[in-house]
Amino acid sequence: MNGLYLKKCLAMKKVSFIVLSVWSFGGLVMSSNAFAALNLELTQGVTNQLPIAIVPFESKEVFTSENDVSRVIESDLSHSGQFKALLAKTQRLPQPYTSEKVSVAYWRAHHVDDVVWGKIIALGQGQYRVQMSLVNVAQGRKQVLVQREFTVKYPQLRALAHHLSDMVYEKLTGVKGVFSTRIAYVLVTRQNNHRVYSLQVADMDGHNAKPLLTSTQPIMSPAWSHDGKRIAYVSFENIMPRIYIQTIATGQRQCVSGYPGINGAPAWSPDDKTLALALSKNSATPKIYLMDLANKDLRQLTFGFSIDTEPTWSKNGRFLLFTSDRGGGPQIYKMNLHNNRIQRVTFEGSYNASASFSPNGKMIVVLNREQGMYNIAVQNLDDDVLFSITHSGFDASPSFAPNGQLVLFESKPGEHSLLGMASIDGRISCRLPTPAGDVQDPVWSPFFQVNYFI
Repeated sequence: MNGLYLKKCLAMKKVSFIVLSVWSFGGLVMSSNAFAALNLELTQGVTNQLPIAIVPFESKEVFTSENDVSRVIESDLSHSGQFKALLAKTQRLPQPYTSEKVSVAYWRAHHVDDVVWGKIIALGQGQYRVQMSLVNVAQGRKQVLVQREFTVKYPQLRALAHHLSDMVYEKLTGVKGVFSTRIAYVLVTRQNNHRVYSLQVADMDGHNAKPLLTSTQPIMSPAWSHDGKRIAYVSFENIMPRIYIQTIATGQRQCVSGYPGINGAPAWSPDDKTLALALSKNSATPKIYLMDLANKDLRQLTFGFSIDTEPTWSKNGRFLLFTSDRGGGPQIYKMNLHNNRIQRVTFEGSYNASASFSPNGKMIVVLNREQGMYNIAVQNLDDDVLFSITHSGFDASPSFAPNGQLVLFESKPGEHSLLGMASIDGRISCRLPTPAGDVQDPVWSPFFQVNYFI
């Protein structure tokens, strides 16, 4: 096996199960005392941001910051990097604020192109009617772009706010918003001088984080099913790595792969009927297999003496990307599942790993090493040009947002590993700091349908 490859994977806390089967867990440097809330922080945005004002929603009740609809919308749009969002001061505006009272001259004088406002009406028994309007004033006249009304229960106010942010984002950018999606990651803390691993699921902005599984043994490689209802992952709870599938809503789980040796890197097919995974059941090094989840039948895809791991699917289910050292060092290869033909995809840099297709299939994202620095890069499949979108030198585990505009990743600029987000052009950068824990293997959920609203 390529020793340098394994050492670098270990240093970056990669999801390579070869690493954990060869090296001791003591090589994974993690420290923490307690779980911490995640707070999204914009570190870099585009210069031509869209100026938008959010007028605090009219209501006779005072809501906590967690459920303040207008504040959540302002935070979502600001942290997207695409908007210059401001929360307007209501004392300067006529009340109640209605479409008839929107002053084009006032907002143009404040260099605002679009205005969001609304009203929250208590209906009793913990239910609220929420009205929202989006009006454009950039052309010197009022143009209503969105006008909607929802009825929700109190705990759903924050989810509704994310949904409204998605509506505003899509209307003004033409791209589907991701504020209602979720993320999963492994959080590592230290309790009583022992490492504790927790598989967390949270809203896209880090709020409402809930543990699906907590263990004193490593948890790795969470992977969302495309219906957003299940997560596959690797757990070392029985010392050796095993692959489990867990239903998020109920917590029910099952072990689907417990073969001798390495069981790693699960990846769902687009129809959620097949799992691609890395197994070493019949060889000294892991190979790529497909598992039919209905009957657990296996089909081996790769052969030989190379290390083959980290499979991911194209959206149409016709291709797999995977990491292999068959050419000497770790690079990305693509397999045509119709004829099993394999071709090399990455050529820039001596190390490329952890690849996945963009939702539209036109590019891939990879972990790229150049001159000893590990950064996230994207590659257009038409011209094969690799472009770094992060520059800290300590990044890992990239995952595309379901709209293909952002990439979620793990970064360690200091003592602790954090969640980072960057746009595919590198112009927008956000981070979700976790000062009391270390983040590993973050992955973005797909778009999925959840009935939040009445």
